[in-house]
Amino acid sequence: MDPKTDKLVRRATMVATITASYFLLTADYGPEPNVLDPIKRALKSAEHSVKSLVFGSEKESQESEKGKGSSNVAREHP
Repeated sequence: MDPKTDKLVRRATMVATITASYFLLTADYGPEPNVLDPIKRALKSAEHSVKSLVFGSEKESQESEKGKGSSNVAREHP
């Protein structure tokens, strides 16, 4: 087998094994607290960080809206 193909197959196998293991472990525990909770929190935190990086944080958008609103009010009512 070609070395590049072999490497791709090994990586795909590892990802599939890890994914299947995660789903099997979480299916056994259900919503109750378990060993995987720190991993879930880390994934959620990373997801939130990426979303705030790509779309901007909610606080920044709220502050910019407040700043725009107060400057418009000042212009309308000197």
